Amino acid sequence: MNSGKTSSIENQAPLSPARIRVEASSVCQLRCPSCPTGRGELKSSHIGGGLLSPSDLDALLERLPDVRSVELSNWGEVFLNKNLAELLRVAFDRGVQTTLSNGVNLSTASEKNLRAVVEYGVRRITVSIDGASEATYQRYRVGGNFDRVIRHVRRTNAIKRELDSKVPKLIWQFVVFGHNEHELPAAKRMAKELDMEFRPKLSWDEKFSPIKDRDFVLEHTGLQAVSRSEFQEAESQDYSRRICTQLWMRPQVNFDGKVLGCCVNTWADFGNAFDEGLLPILNGPRMDRARKMLMGQAEEDPNVPCTDCEKWKRIQQSGDWIREDEITAAATQDTFS
Repeated sequence: MNSGKTSSIENQAPLSPARIRVEASSVCQLRCPSCPTGRGELKSSHIGGGLLSPSDLDALLERLPDVRSVELSNWGEVFLNKNLAELLRVAFDRGVQTTLSNGVNLSTASEKNLRAVVEYGVRRITVSIDGASEATYQRYRVGGNFDRVIRHVRRTNAIKRELDSKVPKLIWQFVVFGHNEHELPAAKRMAKELDMEFRPKLSWDEKFSPIKDRDFVLEHTGLQAVSRSEFQEAESQDYSRRICTQLWMRPQVNFDGKVLGCCVNTWADFGNAFDEGLLPILNGPRMDRARKMLMGQAEEDPNVPCTDCEKWKRIQQSGDWIREDEITAAATQDTFS
């Protein structure tokens, strides 16, 4: 444990975050091979399969006067929530911005919901498109439809022009695999034509379709590594380490109110925000202990969900504790994994 002075962050007033994450849908229509949602594992986990209701979101925001932004995507597909337009309206009416930055597949989307993301000012939508053709895209996004996704992107752009709106900003997220790396140049061209930011990403499952041409991938992605393990070795840091900072700046709430803390926790919770209120939980002893553990200021506690997390175990083994500057920087970041 650290032997220096207590963090100034820990000495600040009780946490009342400006940005939170609330799962709008933990179900998905795709069957992506490496995804626990696609494999059906999430339904039997602590997360469960379900949809956020507008009334629950409204009641949650009522008790969070400092919240100015809500991220609504995580494990599932937001556009499967039949009440998505109402969720966006609830936030809009309260002056709270919304983002879908963690990702959507956009393979299923009604005209009502496509119009709603523009009308209610969703700031960013990250669309997972791992290929530039139907055949390549289908290798991982099993059950999706590439052409339909592109049509939905075009339709969103048309609505933006119709309503003279600059938002939502659309991001083309391309998880790089061995089977799709050859389409990186074509995908970048398509993204530019569709007025989308192109954002390559390393797969967290290195056993599925590993990279074939390392130099080609580095050249066409601008990334510094072609796998998360390579990144770890080169940088001596977890590729998605920033996820841990969500316990301070962007806590994750499940569709049923369970406070998970971060977006990767599927096994336990810190309490229920719908029943107890989010702020009492964020400032309660278990969440406080979790944050101190991550900063090297407290020993491991079996009653804290983080204790069973692989990310915590790597941090603990390395002694590379979460730092104040990382927490502060995370406040302006829109993606963590």
